[in-house]
Amino acid sequence: MAIVMIFTGLLLLGYVWLLLYYRNGWRELPYYNIAPEAKEPSTFISILVPARNEAYHLPALLNSIATQHYPKHLFELILIDDFSTDQTAQIARCYSFVKVISLSEFIEEGSLNAYKKKAIEIAIQHSKGELLLTTDADCVAPNSWLRHLATYYESTQAQLMVMPVMFTNNQQPLGIFQLLDFMSLQGITGASVYKKLHSMCNGANLAYTSSAFKAVEGFKGIDNIASGDDMLLMHKIAKQFPEAIHYIKSSSLIVQTAPMSNLRSFIQQRIRWASKAVHYNDKSIFWVLLMLYLLNLMLLLIPILLLIVKGSLWVNIWLGYLLIKTVAELFYLYMVAKFFGHTKLLFFFPLAQPFHILYTVVAGWLGKFAQYEWKGRRVQ
Repeated sequence: MAIVMIFTGLLLLGYVWLLLYYRNGWRELPYYNIAPEAKEPSTFISILVPARNEAYHLPALLNSIATQHYPKHLFELILIDDFSTDQTAQIARCYSFVKVISLSEFIEEGSLNAYKKKAIEIAIQHSKGELLLTTDADCVAPNSWLRHLATYYESTQAQLMVMPVMFTNNQQPLGIFQLLDFMSLQGITGASVYKKLHSMCNGANLAYTSSAFKAVEGFKGIDNIASGDDMLLMHKIAKQFPEAIHYIKSSSLIVQTAPMSNLRSFIQQRIRWASKAVHYNDKSIFWVLLMLYLLNLMLLLIPILLLIVKGSLWVNIWLGYLLIKTVAELFYLYMVAKFFGHTKLLFFFPLAQPFHILYTVVAGWLGKFAQYEWKGRRVQ
């Protein structure tokens, strides 16, 4: 038992150090706002939206695009209808700035494993933007989104820009849990990009130049992987343009999306995210994920071992480990929660700790060995 506790303690020590590193990175990451003397941007932006059966969510996204504080002649929205069986395409055609492309005109259903990548690839072929901006059909963008992005791009000439995404607070226990978990990932994303530690991003709010996409030959080499249209592509671009990858820390760029509505869809989403891990060429993130997985696995296994190996000392050490983990995570997360305006929700964080440990272990295991369901498709 002593060996188990020492091993877990070492993992915890490394994890706490990493959280402090992320916290420092997030704190150092400068906040961006448009300078008063900045000229009006002139970059043409192509917004790319793959959509499959999103008739319910789509109007909110399109309405948020229709009210952008950006000249109408400087952007287009290309919606790629991924074999929808609802009114997704019909709704999109009601908006004059939307160009609708049907994936069925290019491929047969059942012929691919990575539909989203193919949809984005086809959309890019039909786009005319210098800057390519991806988001999801179930998102809502702030009305300053395009202007802030274009102004930042013109002042930095970045090749890929990662921007913040956040879940809406539906005030339900599962929704709050997802929000806290996702907020933690967002902070790590910002710090990692700024420190050039990992290639992390979210395709719900990601922009890259058309020239960078062409330079790395798009999704070539990763086009058979169902997920990873964001992070795997980012890693390819980062290898070729290491100094031109930026995170834009601005509340004027936060894209909102709803959390999963039930436990099953939440687990399926996290399995999908976890399934990308084995494909990361960015080994730094692989080792971080492995350390995090092993730490949570040990914290889950120790109470089971304590049923066999009795001893109040081991129980107290295990409880101490849980306390240290929780305090370190809260210390890191406070600054991120302040940026996103969710500091009050940190009250629920200690209560979510047991469930976070359990789901991390389960989703990580299933992401490696199990199939998952995404948009009504079974994916391996």
